[in-house]
Amino acid sequence: MHLSDFDYHLPEELIAQEPLADRAASRMLVVDRKSGTWQDRSFREFPSFLHPGDCLVLNDSRVFPSRLYGHREGHSGRVEVFLTQQESADGLRWTALVRPGRKMRSGERIVISDDLTVEIVGRGEFGERTVKLFPTGEIFDVLERAGHVPLPPYIRRSDTVADRERYQTVFACERGSVAAPTAGLHFTPEILDACRAAGAAIARVTLHVGLGTFQPLHTEIIEEVKLHSERFVMSRETLAAMDAASRVVAVGTTSVRAIESDPAQPQTDLFISPGFQFQRTGAMLTNFHLPKSSLLVLTCAFAGRDLALSAYRHAVDARYRFFSYGDCMLIL
Repeated sequence: MHLSDFDYHLPEELIAQEPLADRAASRMLVVDRKSGTWQDRSFREFPSFLHPGDCLVLNDSRVFPSRLYGHREGHSGRVEVFLTQQESADGLRWTALVRPGRKMRSGERIVISDDLTVEIVGRGEFGERTVKLFPTGEIFDVLERAGHVPLPPYIRRSDTVADRERYQTVFACERGSVAAPTAGLHFTPEILDACRAAGAAIARVTLHVGLGTFQPLHTEIIEEVKLHSERFVMSRETLAAMDAASRVVAVGTTSVRAIESDPAQPQTDLFISPGFQFQRTGAMLTNFHLPKSSLLVLTCAFAGRDLALSAYRHAVDARYRFFSYGDCMLIL
């Protein structure tokens, strides 16, 4: 298979730039794999698709302000440091993307604020840097003050104070993600209560979103794709809830990757493509994903490539809102 087999045309004006005022007001395209059909619905109807015996799995990872702006020590030009994965227990050593990267060599320092300096200490295979942080005070307190919400590049505006709340699920609690598990952004406490009232159990996994989820794929051959590892935790309680369920409904591709990975491992680099044998996932709620991305490939693996791409073409024609702050798709 080739990456070009997972492409579609998306008019730029359909990329959502702002969240809706009401989280639960998003549209929801419901795709039925058995009949090969879909219907236009509202996310507020999501609980009506749940049944007693279902287990709804949420990714409770919390986004932190991981995008830093500063300047090279002794220079004035702006430098961006995007922290992507924590590499040390004390939170001082990270994998990061640095822009502009070509000029930044090991040993160079970037001044972020009066409380934070970053030093380049190494280079990765695809241009990532290993960096060390020098904060004045507790590192995550400093990042909360100096960092910016890591909105994706297709949202063509600066982050705002409002994004600190809206680019975060209402059930987020475990800090560590540098991008939101966006299928969860639609939920409100009231919708979660309605899911419980429908008879569904709610379980949680924690997968900290990093490069493995959002970095572009570097090969055209699907079988050659290798993702960066991401940290995840799946508790015994969640495993038991899924084992007891008649159907597991995963909220987001990150939840799917977590529950389809080996729970005994602390990290996963699982890449799901057509032909993958799903062991736990019985239904999936997901946002609309970028063309030729690992997340679209996963969606095609679950729904079937032809059905998924046909549904995407319908979503474009029907003017759905796409990507992180956009609408969603429920695949049954």
